[in-house]
Amino acid sequence: MKHDMTRRSDYDFFDEAMNSFFPAFYGGRQAQKYMRTDIKETDDAYLMEVEIPGADKKDIRLDLNDGYLNISVSKNEKEEGGKKDNYIRRERSYSCSRSYYVGDVAKEDVKAKYDNGILHVTIPKEAAKKEEESHIEIE
Repeated sequence: MKHDMTRRSDYDFFDEAMNSFFPAFYGGRQAQKYMRTDIKETDDAYLMEVEIPGADKKDIRLDLNDGYLNISVSKNEKEEGGKKDNYIRRERSYSCSRSYYVGDVAKEDVKAKYDNGILHVTIPKEAAKKEEESHIEIE
């Protein structure tokens, strides 16, 4: 039995159990299961695709502070008054957030659209600064 559980040379049952119980603390494979993000680069912008399934547009908040784009989601299921269902447990409420360094961009230039569980964010690239001549004339 032990051989079956430890076929991988790096497998540690205790570590695997701790990762399952405390994924964010121990940084296990499940630590980043929310808001998975793909980032593409074009000539003039970065295109982000952030997975936020099951959320409504009103549940998502984007903030731009000190060069960081903060995306947070807070979804709360509300109990309907008078309606009693026989739930043992409900797991439809959650909140999570992620921050991405985007540099010095104006919030007016950042565009966002939420469609089919994917948040599409377009962030323009910073304009390349022209190389100024460093020569100083002597009088």
